[in-house]
Amino acid sequence: MNLPIVDLGALGLDGGAHVLVRLALDDCRPGEEIGVRGSHPDLVADLVTWCRTQGHQCVPRGDGGADAVVRRGSASWAAWVGAERSGHPDPHTDSAIAAHPPASWGLAARGSAVEPGGPEPVFRLDVRDEIWTDRAGSLYAQALAGQWDPASAIDWQDPIVHGREIERAVVQVMTFLVENEEAALVVPARFLGQVHPHFREIQQMLAVTIADEARHIEVFTRRATLTGSELALSTVGGRASLQSLLEEPDFAIASFLLSVMGEGTFVSLLGFLERHAPDPVTRRIARLTRQDEARHVAFSLAHLERHVQHEPGLRARLASAVERRHQALQGTAGLNDDVFDALVLLAGGTVSPDAVALGWQRVQQLQREMAEHRQARLGRLGFSSGEAEALSSLHTRNFM
Repeated sequence: MNLPIVDLGALGLDGGAHVLVRLALDDCRPGEEIGVRGSHPDLVADLVTWCRTQGHQCVPRGDGGADAVVRRGSASWAAWVGAERSGHPDPHTDSAIAAHPPASWGLAARGSAVEPGGPEPVFRLDVRDEIWTDRAGSLYAQALAGQWDPASAIDWQDPIVHGREIERAVVQVMTFLVENEEAALVVPARFLGQVHPHFREIQQMLAVTIADEARHIEVFTRRATLTGSELALSTVGGRASLQSLLEEPDFAIASFLLSVMGEGTFVSLLGFLERHAPDPVTRRIARLTRQDEARHVAFSLAHLERHVQHEPGLRARLASAVERRHQALQGTAGLNDDVFDALVLLAGGTVSPDAVALGWQRVQQLQREMAEHRQARLGRLGFSSGEAEALSSLHTRNFM
């Protein structure tokens, strides 16, 4: 019988020859043999030792074109005995995503064969119907394609020609945006490490969201200080509103309050700033960050829409969360007056009485648009028009 021969040439096991031997054995079943030959002086002795550690049998011989014959042992398959296939890498394949992946799968790649035993790390977000959306992969791909570099995507040398009062308004709004984006970074960061790695597309979407928010913080801060100004006022009321987001332990509720209610409202705000920006730098920043924020809202809506389908009672929990937050914040001042006034000035464009009157009207219209868009998003989650209108009216006056 002619054995398959592995010709190692002058390569020894101390230089990686075992890789070639192992590749040949991978095609064999227990009990099947391969021949090994080579010119390395220690080949046979080293091969005997290696085979012993791997559970194979090695017999030296000097005929048939081989220096040794290796018989595959059954012990080399021990790790595969009882190994469980952990879904499939392609989430669109049948049974790719487990309903409740076991802790024993741990950090194993989805689709790998998981050897039994080993550590069982705790990932609190490990139920498919409470976290998954089929859109996660496509939204992640969109996020990667839409990444932008603040150094090149924005021309920081564009002239700033408006007056001091308008620049102060820009600085106040940018200061406000920075602290809100800090909350939008911290909330997904807090949940990222709790997601079972089986749901890697959810991990990826949260991770890229965090990267987006870090970039937003950078550009808002850079714009605020572009003309040498110090950052403006951060109020207790504004920080209290954001703190209520940081303290929410439930992923679905936190995502709902932050993204569906808060970031969705910020999409309207950033669109408003893009329309009424007093300079090209502010306009470009508003446009780029708005695109990112719209994707964050789409992700939250997608996984919450699916969650509601599997847990109809979730709607009641979301509504209760809005009501609780509203009651908790009743004693706070809400939106910083300086921020509101800054928006009026930016919308008017100048500090004349007529311009302020126009800016005031435009901010009032912005708030109506924010409410209408919130109601539309709530409708996508199955709330009636009356419920959506009532919940929208309870949203924090701080926008986020």
